[in-house]
Amino acid sequence: MAGAAAISIFFMPTTDFSSAHDAGFPRRIVCLTDETTETLYLLGEQERIAGVSAYARRPLEARTKPRVSAFKDANYGRILSLKPDLVLAFSDVQAEITRELVLRGVTVLNFNQRSVAEIFDMIALLARMVGKEAAGGALIGDLRRGLDEIRAAAKSFPRRPRVYFEEWDEPLISGIEWVEELIEIAGGELIFPELRQCGKARERVVDAAEVARRDPEVILASWCGKKVDIESICARAGWSETSAVKRGHVYEIAPDCILQPGPASLTEGVRRVHALLAGVVASEREPRCGV
Repeated sequence: MAGAAAISIFFMPTTDFSSAHDAGFPRRIVCLTDETTETLYLLGEQERIAGVSAYARRPLEARTKPRVSAFKDANYGRILSLKPDLVLAFSDVQAEITRELVLRGVTVLNFNQRSVAEIFDMIALLARMVGKEAAGGALIGDLRRGLDEIRAAAKSFPRRPRVYFEEWDEPLISGIEWVEELIEIAGGELIFPELRQCGKARERVVDAAEVARRDPEVILASWCGKKVDIESICARAGWSETSAVKRGHVYEIAPDCILQPGPASLTEGVRRVHALLAGVVASEREPRCGV
């Protein structure tokens, strides 16, 4: 992550500091997405958080912080009133927010982690930025061990069911990289493996007929900002003949535990996927659609 390396030089921490008020570290941080908020809490640095996204869920205590943004929009006046010395944003979706804040004189770091490895990079960099390098390394170690345990458990599966993951329904979007990696770790076989290197959502639009042709045995859906309609998925043209729909293996996964490229997806998210896949390979169910 070349950009991350350049930014880490700017902050320059190389040792672990215990005080939240050591000079040289940001003291008032606004987090515009959930994964940086959760990471700071896990590092014990929640007192640095001055504001959060309206979608902040992890941990629940984060909802007591001032809320300053949606995902694509932000209340700039509210952010400025909090006098942040750093704002953390994510991806091209928040590029305009990033640009506007920079024009208003705010220091912004826009992360763009897309893979499991880059999630670890994000955690390591954020830990260094708040003087908690050792704690960040320990957190990464715990997360890696958890993934290794799930990977080992998945090796006991008699087969790897074919999985279609849907992150949006209009148009159909699939193949987001870290989710695809986690599905493989959890024991699934991807039906669109060619999409994982496509960063932008518009590059990962799939055709409904092609989904049906590839015949997923499990359909996992997580739509950011709205509840998944299981019945509408099952009713799509040609999908009633897929193995997933015929056998009732169509499931919703909460966005905050799988579409958040941070600790949540590496813990609760991958565990949820693994549990569902374990159920699929363990037994056959009566044809139905369910959550």
